Amino acid sequence: MSDIRTDLALEAREILEDRSASQIPGVEADINRDDRDITITRVRVTSNAGETALGKPRGVYVTLEAPNLRDRDPTLEERVSYCLARELKPLLPPINRDFSALVVGLGNWNITPDALGPRVVSKMMVTRHLLKVIPDQVDERVRPVCALSPGVLGITGIETAEIIQGVVEKVGPTVVFIIDALASRRTDRISTTIQISDTGLNPGSGIGNNRVTLDRNSLGVPVIALGVPMVVYATTIVRDALEILSREAPGSGMPREEVIERMVDQVIAKKLGDLVVTPKEIDTIVDDVARILSTGLNLLIHDGVTIDEINRFLH
Repeated sequence: MSDIRTDLALEAREILEDRSASQIPGVEADINRDDRDITITRVRVTSNAGETALGKPRGVYVTLEAPNLRDRDPTLEERVSYCLARELKPLLPPINRDFSALVVGLGNWNITPDALGPRVVSKMMVTRHLLKVIPDQVDERVRPVCALSPGVLGITGIETAEIIQGVVEKVGPTVVFIIDALASRRTDRISTTIQISDTGLNPGSGIGNNRVTLDRNSLGVPVIALGVPMVVYATTIVRDALEILSREAPGSGMPREEVIERMVDQVIAKKLGDLVVTPKEIDTIVDDVARILSTGLNLLIHDGVTIDEINRFLH
């Protein structure tokens, strides 16, 4: 798994199954379609062997794929938001009157492909203060929500985990939602794929900057991670191109994987390091995806509110 970079459990499983052509021990998966536009894959890592094979901690990983999202169809975006809310619900404690949530948007708001988390936070129905100050004027469907964009170590000088741990200790939420941009191994999954998991995450893992894991062990409450691929490693793109080339023009005498590895190392890795690639329209993409994620979270947490009510609250 070290030669192909991906944050998606779905892709890690695909790569391993392509190589071994057999079931991966300790990894279970099922795929179904919500409708013709949305494919849902649920991957469960159930053992130490599965953790080692996939490079992912034990838990549940749900992936929503909607390739037509790049068409910016508002109806499809709403369906994806409702689907996201529905898939998140089984991972949570009961959403009752005692339920409260902290939504954390990871990333650097100064770098557009890394700004997904902060932009989701900016579109959340933040209500904790209202329920404290004017509880009688707040709809009974509304739950306490607070939100945080802690920035990155290079801006704040503080580890992200330290900031979040302090807020969780003070606020005491029922659950923490953490949103971050991810890396995929396929360009067609940028902005069209959403991964949710109950395992937490490592801030910055999408671009190789691993920090303290944010999960139930470190924060003391359930942690649900949501991520969307916003970048692809250049080495991955080159590798895929060379794999096609090696299939079409064999005859080097070396195993195909070895040929690809040498060419990628010479062309990209040594000269450019961990170069990542993102679409030129990334600013619009991040805004669209942030709206989809925030709408799904708002629908989930404030059970019974409509999208029109969410939009009125935010505007």
